[in-house]
Amino acid sequence: MITNHRLDIAKYSPTVNFNQRPDKASITLVVVHNISLPPGKFNNNYIEDFFTNQLDASKHPYFKQIETVKVSAHLLIKRDGSVTQFVDFDQRAWHAGASIFNKIPDCNNYSIGIELEGADHIEYETQQYDRLNQVLSTLKSHYPISDVVGHSDIAPGRKTDPGPAFEWSKVI
Repeated sequence: MITNHRLDIAKYSPTVNFNQRPDKASITLVVVHNISLPPGKFNNNYIEDFFTNQLDASKHPYFKQIETVKVSAHLLIKRDGSVTQFVDFDQRAWHAGASIFNKIPDCNNYSIGIELEGADHIEYETQQYDRLNQVLSTLKSHYPISDVVGHSDIAPGRKTDPGPAFEWSKVI
């Protein structure tokens, strides 16, 4: 269920990395991403720290490259299927960057961003697909979502996620 634009099953970890959607923007798109911090490493809290501007750059050399980056997603689905929400669905998360879908630019304005803890070439977990499908079903029952795409679909040539390891055939 969704209550006040928050997924009931999600742990809420608010971020300041969001802004208002444009007036009359309808949520019609879900963008699936992947993220792991450091790259290829799982089962830590670095993603949450990154999205909430609390990432300690001294913890890993890679973190120096991203320490000033301000991004977010609406949801993160971890390897075990647990969900964290950073931005209310009626707000504009900063997940898509320069993007376009169906000739409409700036996908952040009309999409919900879902990050999967993963990497382009590492298999995703069954519980992630199960949870993603549950979340998509819930979202589609509350918002007029017509499409679910990968970050690579809205930013071709710039982004590759969720990558070749992601099995679209497992998504509803």
